[in-house]
Amino acid sequence: MQAPAGSPLERSVARLRRGLGICLLLAFPVPVFGQPQSAPEPPPGALAALLNATPSSQTFTLTYFNRPLVLLKAEVLGRSPEERALATERALDDLVDRRTTGPVEFKLFEGGSLITVGSRVVLALTDKDVDNLSGETIEGVSAQTVARLQIALGEAVEARRLRALLRSAGVALLGLLVGVMALWAIGRIHRAIAGKFVAVAEKTVSRSRIADVEVLRGLHIADLERRMVKTAMVVLDLVVIYATLTFVLRQFPYTRPWGESLRAYLIATIENLALGVLKAIPGLFTVALIFLLTRFVVRIFGLWFHAVESGRVKARWIYPETAQPTRRLVTTLLWVFGAVVAYPYLPGSQTEAFKGISVFLGLMVTLGSSGIVNQVMSGFTLTYSRALRVGDFVRIGDVEGTVVHLGVLSTKVRTLRNEDVTIPNAVVVSQTTVDYSRFGDTEGTFVPTSVTIGYDAPWRQVHALLLQAAGRTAGIRREPEPRVLQASLEDFYVRYTLFVCLERQQSRPFTLDALHQNIQDVFNEYGVQIMSPNYVLDPAAPKVVAKKDWFAAPAARDRPAQP
Repeated sequence: MQAPAGSPLERSVARLRRGLGICLLLAFPVPVFGQPQSAPEPPPGALAALLNATPSSQTFTLTYFNRPLVLLKAEVLGRSPEERALATERALDDLVDRRTTGPVEFKLFEGGSLITVGSRVVLALTDKDVDNLSGETIEGVSAQTVARLQIALGEAVEARRLRALLRSAGVALLGLLVGVMALWAIGRIHRAIAGKFVAVAEKTVSRSRIADVEVLRGLHIADLERRMVKTAMVVLDLVVIYATLTFVLRQFPYTRPWGESLRAYLIATIENLALGVLKAIPGLFTVALIFLLTRFVVRIFGLWFHAVESGRVKARWIYPETAQPTRRLVTTLLWVFGAVVAYPYLPGSQTEAFKGISVFLGLMVTLGSSGIVNQVMSGFTLTYSRALRVGDFVRIGDVEGTVVHLGVLSTKVRTLRNEDVTIPNAVVVSQTTVDYSRFGDTEGTFVPTSVTIGYDAPWRQVHALLLQAAGRTAGIRREPEPRVLQASLEDFYVRYTLFVCLERQQSRPFTLDALHQNIQDVFNEYGVQIMSPNYVLDPAAPKVVAKKDWFAAPAARDRPAQP
């Protein structure tokens, strides 16, 4: 019948097991007070009973005098790893009190080893304390533990000698003074270099014939130089503090492991950096080669596209106005391709940091790609449909002006009021765009202006007056020549529309202003009223033009009819 957990019977069994363990330990013919004698062979039965170890769910690091010795992982005779470590520490304290610090040895047996100090057993290691999967062996762990224990015992004895402590304190104080003097010297050098930079900068300004030194201060160049020097000096200060702290800690027995850890960490860091640089040289050389090759190809394509843009080279599949955006697109694709090819050769490209950056960039592109892709595709539509060109005078929706920039995401238009209007490419594509400059230098683009004249005015005279006003206006082309059309016969008047071609579309409002002034002057000279008569009652006389007035001046009889 099994006793319940925590019952009196179970506690009695545990005490009996501990007592059996003590009896077995006493059964070894080992001196209790650690007199230097040879370690005897333990009885096989007793040793087997002592080291009937089982794996423990908890591990504990045996540490003596601030120096880790070994990691205990097994329960021996019901004692946990922590209890085994505490018992070993008490035994070591007793040996140090008796000035017994050696020899430190280990004895192998089947299933474990015994570590002795001056023939006194202080620790038993078993196979359950060894990690066989990582390549550890009971002999290797025992030898490493013995070496560490020998150093710890020596430091424990040294810590109890007043003369040794005083000598360590003196050396540490000297090292601390040297560190403080080094920090003071770094501070003096910092102030001297900072003042030298300011003096050199002001001297350069005076040589450049700049009267006001405040210009230099406004550029913050001196501040930038001082910050760079300060950053370098702070790094030097940290190095001096680190080295001083490491030196001071290594002078005292108890803190010596900490100093050794700091020094080992610094040496390991420098070694890792140096090895990393050496290992990265082939990859960096490959990246540099890819960069140079990509740059060479980009320059070749750039020269060819520049030749197409200037008209020196003609290609069937590309126009001069689309050469520049195509060059930008090809350049971007080439650099992206080069970056993709060079990425595996970058130092640290396989680390988790690089992977995190890649995921972050991918997330940003995913979240913001919808609007950007829409604008980019709209920009491609405007570019390769040749809807707009830089320098064209256009009207996009309610915006009228000259195109000054065709970008991937937006189009910039400078209005006649000298306003710089930025229009997203998606908005440009979705609206009606009128280009006044596309045929302005060839066939010509007609600009209309209308007047309404009553039926009592001879239409031939009105035509002649409008053409004469166009002839007086500067900025209107003679070829193609202006023409007049009767746009409609309204209820009360006739609508005449004058079509003219402008020499410069950018000056269209000013040219139309001059044309309207000349129209009023010409009509006033010949007594023709510019009005649209609306009336309620029929007039007493019919509002017609007498035949004798059909060719009233300045109309000409032999003027051919307009097409």
